Amino acid sequence: MIDPAAALRLDGRVAVVTGGTRGIGRAIAEAFAAAGAGVVVVARKAHELAETQAALEALGAPAATVQGSVSDPDVATRSVAAAVERLGRCDVLVNNAAVNPAFGPLVDADMGAVAKVLDANVMGPLRFARAAWDGWMRGHGGVVCNIASVGGIRPGPFIGAYNVSKAALIHLTRQLAQELAPTVRVNAVAPALVKTDMARALWEPNEEAMARAHPLGRLGTPDDVAAAVLYLCSDAAAWVTGEVVVVDGGAAVSARGG
Repeated sequence: MIDPAAALRLDGRVAVVTGGTRGIGRAIAEAFAAAGAGVVVVARKAHELAETQAALEALGAPAATVQGSVSDPDVATRSVAAAVERLGRCDVLVNNAAVNPAFGPLVDADMGAVAKVLDANVMGPLRFARAAWDGWMRGHGGVVCNIASVGGIRPGPFIGAYNVSKAALIHLTRQLAQELAPTVRVNAVAPALVKTDMARALWEPNEEAMARAHPLGRLGTPDDVAAAVLYLCSDAAAWVTGEVVVVDGGAAVSARGG
């Protein structure tokens, strides 16, 4: 029989979270810390990393940071090594970091910007998954969770390169779930529009009207996504792999007409 009090706990485990200083990534790091995990946060800005580490340690969690971009292959290796060497293991990987420098129709997008999106949003998670596999999970097992998007499930305007990258990330999730089973579970979360700084240009101009398009009557928050990620990375989801959990306030139901 499942123990509800323990099912979502991560006591004794260590997670690497990319893009973990702001928005969804920060909420995930804090949720993991509150659930008992040690957390290694990866991000580009030193002052944000220092503040995040202090906040996680204030929650009672062992924490470490690695500065760098997910587009740098060395950062993935260093991040997993930091988890193992400083905190003792690397049980969970959350690929959250993403970029979106190409705004507008995909047919008009600068190809260099498109390449940057694909490298950070697809190759980055693959680099980190391989580093986690080689550095710990091959011999000990683990969990990988990728932060995708509903834009990877259905097309939409203005952020075509981003959407294509998230579609690729969803397929990467399923491919790795097949390849790394049975010892490593790989899943993804696909949020709709979430109120983060990265997405501010999309939601801030008309938040009230956009919220009405969701049956639950509001836009998402980082904590909404973090809760789904915590579930997928916990023992509560021990028989779940290769899945994409949509977190969209019911928007897909509305789009299909009920």
